[in-house]
Amino acid sequence: MNSGSAGQLKSSGDDTDPICNKSIIVPERVVALANSFERKDRFWYVKSQIPTDLSIQVDDITFKAHKFPLISKCGYISSIELQPSASVDGYYLKLENFPGGAETFETTLKFCYNLPLDLTPLNVAPLRCASEYLYMTEEFEDRNLISKTEAFITFVVLSSWRDTLTVLRSCANLSPWAENLQIVRRCCDLLAWKACNDNNIPEDVVDSNERCLHNDIATLQIDHFMRVITTMKVKRAKPEIVGKIIMKYAENWLPLIDEDLEGIRGYGFGKSELQFSVNRERMAGSSLGCQELKETIESLVSVLPPQSKAVSCHFLLRLLKTAMVYSASPALISDLEKRAGMVLEDANVCDLLIPNFKNQDQQKGSSSPEVYTIYNVDVVHRIFEYFLMHEQQQQQQQQQVPGKPSISKLLDNYLAEIAKDPCLSFTKFQVLAEMLPENAWKCHDGLYRAIDMFLKTHPSISEHDRRRLCKTMNCEKLSLDACLHAAQNDRLPLRTIVQINTQVLFSEQAKMRMMMQDKQPETKEENSKDKRISRDIEIKTLKEELENVKKKLAELQSDYNELQQEYEKLSSKQKTTQNWGLRWQKMKKSFQIKHEDDETRDKTRRKSSTGPRTSLRRRMSMS
Repeated sequence: MNSGSAGQLKSSGDDTDPICNKSIIVPERVVALANSFERKDRFWYVKSQIPTDLSIQVDDITFKAHKFPLISKCGYISSIELQPSASVDGYYLKLENFPGGAETFETTLKFCYNLPLDLTPLNVAPLRCASEYLYMTEEFEDRNLISKTEAFITFVVLSSWRDTLTVLRSCANLSPWAENLQIVRRCCDLLAWKACNDNNIPEDVVDSNERCLHNDIATLQIDHFMRVITTMKVKRAKPEIVGKIIMKYAENWLPLIDEDLEGIRGYGFGKSELQFSVNRERMAGSSLGCQELKETIESLVSVLPPQSKAVSCHFLLRLLKTAMVYSASPALISDLEKRAGMVLEDANVCDLLIPNFKNQDQQKGSSSPEVYTIYNVDVVHRIFEYFLMHEQQQQQQQQQVPGKPSISKLLDNYLAEIAKDPCLSFTKFQVLAEMLPENAWKCHDGLYRAIDMFLKTHPSISEHDRRRLCKTMNCEKLSLDACLHAAQNDRLPLRTIVQINTQVLFSEQAKMRMMMQDKQPETKEENSKDKRISRDIEIKTLKEELENVKKKLAELQSDYNELQQEYEKLSSKQKTTQNWGLRWQKMKKSFQIKHEDDETRDKTRRKSSTGPRTSLRRRMSMS
């Protein structure tokens, strides 16, 4: 019977009312002798001394019963004209799409024979739908099955959220009956109201058999879960509560991309691609299919609270990775990127390592080596752009103090990770390194480490690109240890090395000057005049040395330009590089001679110079 059977019974005219035959008298001994049922193969028999005259097929099970008990309580059976069957004795009836199947019809049949009825949260929803299917109303008998099941749902089930969850799970295969009878709506409303009002539910288990409400809601099917979450948002639940339940649901139903891709870091092209391919096949073999997982991800994103702190950045980036693996819509991926950009300061470098998954068709259609990069840098670039846009809006609204050191550190660590990829292009690395404004960095040691790693992984990069990449780094923001390391780094261009050496000299002399200016007289006025004269002489000497350093720097720059021109001439004429080596040795020897002159001048003032100043001179000469 379809859902319109009950309406057809009510809409029939009074003159031709086919609901029941009032002249039929049900023998009481039939009911009294039907004490139990027994099953043989695919048949159910009523144990009775009176032969059965009605065969009812539900799914692949046939029930041998009497028509009088069913006609007395079921409006549907009493309204149809039963046809004699040629294959079996008596009448034959087949019930198509019976809600709850043969098991539910067995319980309904026992109720028609006045056998004890045990209503539980597991069977009340199927029995309520079955009673509506058979039209078992009070018109045929007082306290019929519709009234009994409806009262049980209203007064027993809806008074306990655990029983409500059980009933809602049992409605998974009762569509559209459970929807039309408002069973799903009432259960979802109660769970949503309970979740909104129980703000102090513990996250651990309540006892050995039952879990807390939030965790149980996360075990529902996606359609019922969406109903509960939507109702919670209508009831203005706290965004943190809604986000907590969504994150728990994703943990239960979505694959753990972070754990599956844990071994991808540090591998080369071939192994990382194979590793990701194997993990994706393992994820595809989960309880949900690829299409179901895609629909689940899209549903979860659609109900995410708009507040930025409702869900963590780690969860958003994990959801983004899963959405990209299962080819979610571009609009959904863009939405996740914007949400992640709003809370990017809470992320870590592992969250940003998004694999660059490409199927075989995409790899064949492109000959660029960027297809084989390990990580998807474009997505991270867009996330940083959304972060900067959000920061600008916050600053305009005067809601946030500009500058977050954690962001610059996050970018430095991410650049250091992707710099190990030999297929990563120079342009993408440089653009990403120039994302943040200059005031976002207090120290460029992390940026220098990433640049050095990139130059080490890409030894064939041109000299012009090396200079362009090093311009993103401010030598004045390098620590002394980083400057000493960079001064001996052959991978850096010569101009950058000279600038770093100059920066070391300037910083050391500035420190010496500050030490001398902060030096207070230890004796009385009788020696203050002599010390002031001595300090003025030392300051004048330092100024002269600074002028000499500037002259040396200009000479080095001139020598470098000459060497560059000679190298270009030799390259065009395809000559050997011996002259380049000789010229370089000459420049190096000249540089050493000039430093030796500095050391000879220092010997004349060694007695008046302090211990720290002498050590600094040695470090300057070594550099």
